[in-house]
Formats: sequence, structure tokens, C-alpha cells
Amino acid sequence: MAKLKVSPTKSNLLATKNSLELAEEGYELLDKKRNVLIKEMMDRIDAAKEIQSQINKYFYNAYEALQIVDITQGIQTVEEIAGGINLIDNVKIRSYSVMGVEIPEVEELTAEIAPHYSFYKTNLALDRAYENFQKVVQLISRLAEIETSVYRLATSIKKTQKRANALENIMIPRYKTTVKFIEETLEEKEREDFFRIKLLKSKKKNKK
Repeated sequence: MAKLKVSPTKSNLLATKNSLELAEEGYELLDKKRNVLIKEMMDRIDAAKEIQSQINKYFYNAYEALQIVDITQGIQTVEEIAGGINLIDNVKIRSYSVMGVEIPEVEELTAEIAPHYSFYKTNLALDRAYENFQKVVQLISRLAEIETSVYRLATSIKKTQKRANALENIMIPRYKTTVKFIEETLEEKEREDFFRIKLLKSKKKNKK
């Protein structure tokens, strides 16, 4: 065993034991944090898969309806109507904390369907396309929220794992080795002192 650069005293033994206890408590907390973050991340990944499936469905319905509109009303008319639809620029984002990780929360966009075009010379296919595209936008905002959350959670999990590994594989074994070294050194010193005292008593007795 390599010689440890620590003085084998009772005060150092007590200090090292305290450090070991703190390191073990820290590892337990990090392990719990890691497990909570992993669960949060996996739940969001499952939700993202479901939302992506819905997005694909609404996209399909929207483009199917849009093809009918192109045929019945012409591409130019569709482009003119599309140019008059307002862009969504009022998305509100809040945030909350999960084990110290800031998670974004996008305020749900209104589900009310309010077309920004005249019903004159339009048909139900256009309404259906508009409705489905609106739902796609709502779902995409939710998906963006989830993907950002997953990225932040994954980053935090990686950092937490790194710190937990450092405690488990480096600091805790080091403290345990130091405690063992000091205890064994002190025990050996006590045995030497015991035999030295016994020898002195024996010499004194023989002199008498």
C-alpha cells in the first residue's frame, strides 16, 4: 500500500471519519437526484413520442385537405389566403425547477379555431386544412418544450452522474483507506506503548 500523506493522529482520524460520512451522504443525495431526473426525462421522452405521432397525423390530414383545396380553388388562391394569416408571435414561456433544473413551460396556445380569411369562395377542405395546421402548431410548441426539458435534464443527469462517480470511486474509497491506515497505525502504536510499559514494569520489578 502506498504511504499516505496524513499524520496518524486521533484528530485526523475523527476529521477523516466526518469527511467520509459527508461523502457517503452526498453520494446518497446525488443518487436520489439522478434517479428522479432520469424518471422525469423518461416520462418526457414517452410524451414526446406520443405528441410526434399526433403531429404526423394532423400533418397528414392537413396536407390531404390542402391538396383538395389546390385542386378546387387553385394554388394562387391558397397562397393569397396563407399570406393573410397572422404569425404566432405571442408565445409565453414560464419555468419551474425539478431538483435544481430549470424546466420551461410553454403556455398552451388557444384551441379556438378563428380563420383569418373570408368564407367567400372557400370551402370546407380549406377549413379542415386550417384547423389541422392550427393543431400542429399547438403540438409543436408543446414538443419544443419537452425537447428542451429533456436536453436540460440529460445535461444535469450527466453532471450528477460524474459527481456521484467521483464520490463513489475516488473520494469514499480514499477516505476509507485513510481511516483504516490511521486506525491500524494507532492500534500498532498502542500495542507498542503497552509492551514498552510492561517491559519497564518488569525491569523495575527485577531491580527490586
